[in-house]
Amino acid sequence: MIFVINEQNPQTRLIEKAVDVLKEGGVIIFPTDTVYAYGCDINDKHAIEKIYWIKRIGRNKPLSFMFSDISGISEYARNISDRAYKIMKKAFPGPYTLIFKATKLVPRIAITNQKTIGVRIPDNNIALELVRALGRPIMSASVNSVSGEYIVEPKDLEKIYRNEVDLVIDAGPKVSEPSTVVDLTEGEPVILREGKGEIFF
Repeated sequence: MIFVINEQNPQTRLIEKAVDVLKEGGVIIFPTDTVYAYGCDINDKHAIEKIYWIKRIGRNKPLSFMFSDISGISEYARNISDRAYKIMKKAFPGPYTLIFKATKLVPRIAITNQKTIGVRIPDNNIALELVRALGRPIMSASVNSVSGEYIVEPKDLEKIYRNEVDLVIDAGPKVSEPSTVVDLTEGEPVILREGKGEIFF
């Protein structure tokens, strides 16, 4: 199944249908401000396990939590310093993944051995509307091929993953550049991966 959704002005009816898929335990592919991503309800253990299976990665590989605003992050991330808040306010919404220590609210299946989570607020209306309509964060992971290349054409995504995901949201081609990943678990930023987001700190 594939929905064509307008990135500038997402159709409410289609967003609600996509959220119904998430609530029913489905896995979707949706656009972000970087690459296309898998997404599922963070409260659905089987859906999270399915993303690990589709990506062919082990549980030690972290997935990201996608939020619609900064206010909800403190429920899932702890020990957020004043410096980290300032970085969040400047980075979000934008192409950054920020790493924090996880709270007990984070599902055990989604926590790394380091007890951390990655948080994102993408600068993408479709992604933000999906999170708002669901009412809680979306668990996400970038869509890339076995060789590690990012797949940028939604029609290709639908052909490749039609038997593995429940829905592909088509918002046109995406840039094949991932987010910049910054570790803020100790308060001071540590760059783990340079991506689309510029280094401003």
